[in-house]
Amino acid sequence: MAAALRGLGLLQGRVRLAAAAAATSSFRRPGRRAPVRGGAAAAVPSAGKSYGSEAKEEEELRIRYLDDEHKGIVVLGLNRSHAKNALSKNLLKMMSKAVDALKSDKKVRTVIFRSEVPGIFCAANLPVPTIAAIDGAALGGGLELALACDIRVAASSAKMGLVETKLAIIPGAGGTQRLPRTIGVSLAKELIFSARIVDGEEAKSIGLISHVVEQNEAGDAAYRRALALAKEFLPQGPVAMRVAKLAINQGMEVDLVTGLAIEEACYAQTIPTKDRIEGLLAFKEKRPPRYKGE
Repeated sequence: MAAALRGLGLLQGRVRLAAAAAATSSFRRPGRRAPVRGGAAAAVPSAGKSYGSEAKEEEELRIRYLDDEHKGIVVLGLNRSHAKNALSKNLLKMMSKAVDALKSDKKVRTVIFRSEVPGIFCAANLPVPTIAAIDGAALGGGLELALACDIRVAASSAKMGLVETKLAIIPGAGGTQRLPRTIGVSLAKELIFSARIVDGEEAKSIGLISHVVEQNEAGDAAYRRALALAKEFLPQGPVAMRVAKLAINQGMEVDLVTGLAIEEACYAQTIPTKDRIEGLLAFKEKRPPRYKGE
C-alpha cells in the first residue's frame, strides 16, 4: 500500500522530459506539413495556452488546441527547420514549460507528438494519454522519445532504430530501459547491439508500434491515424483516463500484489468525483455523459 500511495503522489509531481541525451541528434521525415482542420496554433516560449492564428515560421515549438469534433486533443510539434529539428537546450526548456502547462489543464484529454517539418519527435511523461506519430525517421534519440509515449503509430515507410552503438556510445535517453520493456529483453539487445533500422511493418510485427499505415501524398498518414485514435479517447472520463494511466504505469514496475494495491488506491480516487456521478446519471437517462474532469 505504501508503494501505491507513492504512485499516486507521482500524479501531483513535477513532469520531467527524458530527453537530455538526445540534444545533439537530428532526424528527418519526408513529406510536407499538412494543415490541421479545426485547429489553432501558437508558439510556446512561455508555454501559455493560446488560440491565436497560424504560428510564424521561425517559432520552434508549436502547440495546437484542436476544436470541433477534436476538442480536447492537443498537438505538440517541432518547427526548427533551420536546424533540421535538432533538439537544443533552449528547445528542451520550451518543451518542459509546455508540458507543465498541459499537465495541469483539465480540458486536455490526449496529446499527439509530431514533427511539423522534416524532423524529430518529442515526448514527455504527461498524465494524459500520449501518442507518437512517426511519419518518417525516428533514429537514436528520436525513437527514445517516441518510446516515452503511451502509443506509437507509424507509416509503413518510416525508419526506426537505436543506432548509438555505431557511434561507440549507447542509447542514453531511456532507450536501454524502455525498448526491452516494449519488445522484450532479447530482441531489444539484438536491435541495440546491431544498430538495426526497421521499417513500419517490421516495427509492428515486433510490437515496437501499435499501428502501421500506408503513407499518403501529404506525408502525414501516421499523424492522421493518431488523430483518429485520439478521437476515440475523447468521450471517456478525463479523471479516469489519468488515473488508469497512472495505475498501469506504476503497476508495471512492481510485483502483482503491489500492483493490485496500486489499482485499488487509484480506483478509490475515482469514486468521489463528479464525473462518476455524471456517468451514472447519463447511463440512466440514456444520453452521452458531459464530463468536466472533476
